[in-house]
Amino acid sequence: MDWSVQQIAKLAGTTGRTLRHYDNIGLLRPSRTGNNGYRYYGQESLVRLQRILLLRELGLGLPAIAEVLGNESDAEHALRRHLAWLQQEQGRLGRQIASVRHTIEALQTGGKIMAEEMFDGFDHTKYQEEVQQRWGKDAYATSDTWWRGMGAEEKAAWTEQSRKLGADWTAAAQSGVLADSPQAQDLARRHVEWLRGIPGTPAASPAAGGPTGGNNGAGPDIRGYVTGLGEMYVADPRFAANYGGADGAAFVRDALKIYAETEL
Repeated sequence: MDWSVQQIAKLAGTTGRTLRHYDNIGLLRPSRTGNNGYRYYGQESLVRLQRILLLRELGLGLPAIAEVLGNESDAEHALRRHLAWLQQEQGRLGRQIASVRHTIEALQTGGKIMAEEMFDGFDHTKYQEEVQQRWGKDAYATSDTWWRGMGAEEKAAWTEQSRKLGADWTAAAQSGVLADSPQAQDLARRHVEWLRGIPGTPAASPAAGGPTGGNNGAGPDIRGYVTGLGEMYVADPRFAANYGGADGAAFVRDALKIYAETEL
C-alpha cells in the first residue's frame, strides 16, 4: 500500500511542505512518483520517516540525522535500540508523574511533603541504568548522593557549566579546527576536569569523592574511561545531540582520544 503526501503528513503530524523538503535534500525519498507528479510512500519510506522523527525529538539537525541514517542501515536494529531508550524514558516520566501527584495530594490535604519522593525521576536519574551497567551501582549511588546534596543554585551552576561546555565543543567542531589543535585540546582538558568533578566516575578526583590515577594497578583506567566516553558520544544519538550531532560528537571523540593518549 502507498500513502500520499497528504495522508502521511496527517498521520505523522507534519506537513506536506516538510516531506517535500526531505525529498529535495535526499533525506526521505518517496517510494514512487505518479504520472500526475504526486509523491507516494510505501512501508520502507514510512519506517525511515519514523526514524527521522525520533531523531528530531532528540534534538538532532537534518545533516546529523542523514549521517546517522547513513551509518545505521539496519533499521530494525536501530529502532530496537531507540525503543529501549523510549522505555527507559517512559519509566522516568512515570516516576515524575507519581512524584508530582504526591506533592499535589500533600498540598491539598495539608500533609507532609516527602523530599525523597518529590524529585524521583528527574534528570539526575536519567541514565541510572546505563551508569550502573557500565560502572556499577556504587558509582551511580555516589553520583546520585552528590547531586541530591547540592542546593538549587549549585545545580543551576553545574547545569550551566555543562551546557557551556557542550556549546563550546559544538562551536569548535563547526569552525573546522582539527582535533589536535590547541583549541580542541583545551576543550578536552576542560572536559576531563568536568568529569573529575562528578563523584562516582572513574575520573573523579579525591576531593570529589572518588579515586584517581592511571591504569597502573593503583587506580581506575581514566584513559580508557575518557576514550570510551568519546566512543559512546558518537554511538548514541542522545549524547551526540549535546555536541551538535554526529559530526560534533566525532570531533569530541577524536579530541578526547588524543588528550587521553598524551596527557592521562
